[in-house]
Amino acid sequence: MAGSHLLRPVVVRHRAALLGVVGWSSVAALPALSSGRLIALALDDGFLAGRVPLGFALLAVYAATLVFGAFAVRQAMRPMGEFTEAARDHLVRTVVRGGLGEAVAGGRGGSGVQARLVGQVETARQIVSNLVMSVTSAGLMVLAAAVGLIALAPVALVALVPLALVAGAALAVLTRFWRRRYRTALAREEALTGEVDAVLRGVRDVAACAAAGRATADLDRVLEGYATAVGRAADLGGARIAVIGLAARLPLLLLLLLAPGLLAGGTLTPGELVGAVVYVVSGLEPAWRAVAEILGNQGVELGTVLARLARHSTVPPPPAPGVRPPARGALALRAATFRYGEHSDPVLDRADLVIEDGEWVVVLGPSGIGKSTLATVLTGLERPESGSVEFAGLDVSRYQAAELRHRMALIPQEAYVFSGTVRENLVPLAPDADDATIDATIRAVGLEELVARHGGLDGPVVPQTLSAGERQLIALGRVHLSPARVVVLDEATCHLDPAAEARAENAFHRRGGTLVVIAHRATSAARAHRVLVLDETGLHDHATTSGRSLR
Repeated sequence: MAGSHLLRPVVVRHRAALLGVVGWSSVAALPALSSGRLIALALDDGFLAGRVPLGFALLAVYAATLVFGAFAVRQAMRPMGEFTEAARDHLVRTVVRGGLGEAVAGGRGGSGVQARLVGQVETARQIVSNLVMSVTSAGLMVLAAAVGLIALAPVALVALVPLALVAGAALAVLTRFWRRRYRTALAREEALTGEVDAVLRGVRDVAACAAAGRATADLDRVLEGYATAVGRAADLGGARIAVIGLAARLPLLLLLLLAPGLLAGGTLTPGELVGAVVYVVSGLEPAWRAVAEILGNQGVELGTVLARLARHSTVPPPPAPGVRPPARGALALRAATFRYGEHSDPVLDRADLVIEDGEWVVVLGPSGIGKSTLATVLTGLERPESGSVEFAGLDVSRYQAAELRHRMALIPQEAYVFSGTVRENLVPLAPDADDATIDATIRAVGLEELVARHGGLDGPVVPQTLSAGERQLIALGRVHLSPARVVVLDEATCHLDPAAEARAENAFHRRGGTLVVIAHRATSAARAHRVLVLDETGLHDHATTSGRSLR
């Protein structure tokens, strides 16, 4: 089965659970093995021979086998559940690992990961559950009923074999075509999820460009393709179910048509005929339906789903070791284009920008214009679809990621503070900082009052009791204490008063390095070396008055 290697580790680790299912299912098949023989004996040697007590005794034995078989089915449920949940957990881990690997390698297929996790893994779990329990049970029932029928009335089984071969051949042909259509339906499902994700990620651009009609049309087109693919798969699925149903009913009809000749010729006794009917109705027919449905429908579906998961679950090889970034250098965009969705207008369009080492730059512009996007692209947190972001003359993707994060820091508007001490909140980026260094940072960014109110560096911090401005001060102190040479403040002082904001910005300038401030107040521009204004026409450099545009 395609993709079956995904389940191989689970099978190896949980062999005992599978053996438990097989063992109890073998016991559960006892009624199918003995049903026809016991009923034939009850009729021929009991009721028809005038020995009614013997007939009832044999029926009581048959009833006891049914009870024992039901008990065996119940006992098989626990190992079946153990294996099924282990398979589900393994598939989830595999898909998540592969999705993270794709993302780290530069893929933007998060929506496909969602479809695989939410839909396809759950589908695989349900089918595995049915296969482990039902196929084992149904297969043993077919075997038991066939053995019993051969022993009781071999001529009946010989008459049924050609019918089974014809039905199996028809089912195989239909299955081959159904598999193709089902695979197409899965691909369309992922495409639909991807389109929805793209529209949601680009909803700001959709609204700004009054493109709701275009976005709706794109979604309708993909949705129509998905619905068509599902319908085509369902058509063949219905035809396969019809073949299964006919093949299950025709053996009984054939046996009844042959009954007069078999009885008249003495080939079968009345009890043996009824026993053969019991084997067909209670053994072969339901077992055939189960095996054909599970192997023919769900087995093929499982193989298709696993193959689909396997394609996206391989962890890409780790990237080649990057180079260690230098301590300082210019930050630059080189013909960088970035957009949030495939059909969105670019936020950056072949953008060129150079920020020299040690420069203090302020970016102004209306809300929603793309200032935060510029910040994340500059710091390498988002990758442009074309062009590059460079630090010290080299594309940031070529640097060691961990080392690059030591060189650059981005402080967003919503500051993160966790439960712990003041010290623990300040030193995550500088774990070896001594008290003197921490005190210098506290004085530089204006944290003295907050630290004193909490009882010093080792006083406890409860995030819910802090104001938004206090949380921003702690985040500013955390990065000021870090070794980052390039610091981007993305409206990171918006909850501070103008004096506190000026103190924090000057503190970062005095510590050295490059400072980029995404500002919400024009007063920040008065302190900077250079001012960039981002508006609908692009990014304009007011320091050089060249009017260079990034869009």
